[in-house]
Amino acid sequence: MTDLSLLAAAAAETPTRLDPIKLFLDADIVVQVVMAGLLAASVWAWTIIVSFRIRIGALRRRCADFESEFFQLDNPDALLGERRRAAIPSAAIAAAGLGEFRKSAALRSGDREGARQRIATAMDSQVAAEADDLGARLNFLATVGAVAPFVGLFGTVWGIMNSFFDIGQQQNSSLAVVAPGISEALFATAIGLFAAIPAVIAYNRYSNRVNLFESRLQRFADRYHSQLSRDLEKN
Repeated sequence: MTDLSLLAAAAAETPTRLDPIKLFLDADIVVQVVMAGLLAASVWAWTIIVSFRIRIGALRRRCADFESEFFQLDNPDALLGERRRAAIPSAAIAAAGLGEFRKSAALRSGDREGARQRIATAMDSQVAAEADDLGARLNFLATVGAVAPFVGLFGTVWGIMNSFFDIGQQQNSSLAVVAPGISEALFATAIGLFAAIPAVIAYNRYSNRVNLFESRLQRFADRYHSQLSRDLEKN
């Protein structure tokens, strides 16, 4: 009866499922550092994912409102000043083109083709700058997606090495001895994949959105360049 009671008590203390917190607390200090770093990277990656989604949605709406109003005005100076303060990419591109247009018109050299090229260059440069600014933080997602699995694998290898060391110390290769350490080690790889998978998906998706947004800005720049070219013909 006593033996049966002991077996029942042991069975009651045996966990029926994995406890991530216990796996973390029982892991080696090196594995804990790896896990903590991967969790921090995952939190930062999700912060970028959410903030980027909000930002690009707001920029698209503001650009659409600005562009629909911009081409209806005869004198866009007031609108440009107001919208540039609101950090609208289309407004910055239009301001770059208009600024170069006025500088070229002030030269009175008669080189209209050269003026057109300078205006196009100014706006194209601004388009590239706006796209670079929008996609700058996405590089972190690419880094997490590429590196996190290997960092997690390092934690796993280190944990398994510790498990084999314990086998040698205790001179006991039973599964009960090595299983906890191996579980803690594999947990590091799981966290690495947890950080990497959404980062890779988000990077691919948002990189495409940045490219689409850049194409939209380029179409706006081309349309405004055509208008400025016609204005050059009048001078």
